[in-house]
Amino acid sequence: MLSRLSSRCVSNSLRRTFSSAPIPTALESFHKSLGGKMVEFAGYNLPVLYEKDNGGVMAEHHQTRERAGIFDVSHMGQIKWHGDDCADFIEKCVVGDVKGLEPGTGLLTLITTPEGTIIDDCIVSKAKEGYIYMVVNGACKHKDMAHFKEQMEIYGGKDVCMDYMEETLSLIAIQGPSAAAATQTIMPSGVDLTGVDFMNGFDTTLAGVDGCRLTRCGYTGEDGFELSIPSDKVETVVGALMEHQDVDVCGLGARDSLRLEAGLCLYGNDIDDTTTPIEGVLGWTLGGKGARRRTEQGFLGASKFLTEDGKLRKVERKRVGILGMKAPARAHTEIFDADGTTKIGEITSGTFSPCLKRPIAMGYVATPHAKAGTEINVSIRGKMQKAEVTKMPFVETHYYRAP
Repeated sequence: MLSRLSSRCVSNSLRRTFSSAPIPTALESFHKSLGGKMVEFAGYNLPVLYEKDNGGVMAEHHQTRERAGIFDVSHMGQIKWHGDDCADFIEKCVVGDVKGLEPGTGLLTLITTPEGTIIDDCIVSKAKEGYIYMVVNGACKHKDMAHFKEQMEIYGGKDVCMDYMEETLSLIAIQGPSAAAATQTIMPSGVDLTGVDFMNGFDTTLAGVDGCRLTRCGYTGEDGFELSIPSDKVETVVGALMEHQDVDVCGLGARDSLRLEAGLCLYGNDIDDTTTPIEGVLGWTLGGKGARRRTEQGFLGASKFLTEDGKLRKVERKRVGILGMKAPARAHTEIFDADGTTKIGEITSGTFSPCLKRPIAMGYVATPHAKAGTEINVSIRGKMQKAEVTKMPFVETHYYRAP
């Protein structure tokens, strides 16, 4: 059986690529009814915040850290892979151990170029039902699928099918300390979420809606879930979750400040196709020393950042966390050495941390300056400000581990 893409994947991908107008998600009317301030993001209309008397982005940030926030992440690309050879094919494109996944488990991995740089980061899960479920970034999904199509043609003659679920499925995330309790209220009788570990997932019914999938993961550093839901029923599920007293909607603004506090990369800012996994300090996605993917390799660009025996190659720059400046240092802010005389890097993301009540940032510095505690300077509005390299996350994460 030949490698193939479903006809739906091809037609949707082409239509969206050449569409200039922002695409509404299935929840657009819902967002507007709650005061969502809509902006274009990754080609979609999404709420950056909700214009209510609740303090805006800052309040939505704390809502997630202290209770639970719901985010519409339907701009993300959901792909189902089928076929006897799909795991083998995916491993030619990503750095993670996909074939080693047990049914119901998943991992964060990286899609790489032949030059060893990062096309995208994504989550890959092995469904108990026999397919492989992948979630890719919204701004990258058409580029990702074009890359997969090209590699499938090279791979050829194998049983691989990529099905892009754009029109049929929406994706929401519920994040925060109360996320599990709220989600438990919409689960079928007999399904107990306390036994579901971080990065595990399964197909299920949610709030009586069939055809859903739950994955325990997220982009905030908190416990929570991403819920894949048939688009024509997604408002039903979100409405049921919001009946829980601790749940409220949150927008893109809070999602960005939450992920930065958690030290998580935003593709296009903190990693891109000029960045290797080692520069991005994402070598852990390959597994530890002696891991199969390090030793066997076989994925695109492996030799560019791994030695033949699986060791990480040395790099000239590394991604770091940065603290200590008095004002937020935004993307492209220049970083200088402790004397303020030599440029050593650049900020890629920065904001004011609602939890720490101080500016935080991440960026790249020359490797000799990448050790935590190294004194540096950042040039903010033409003035040097003292800062310091620090480990990430900036705020303690709460990824769930089943008892």
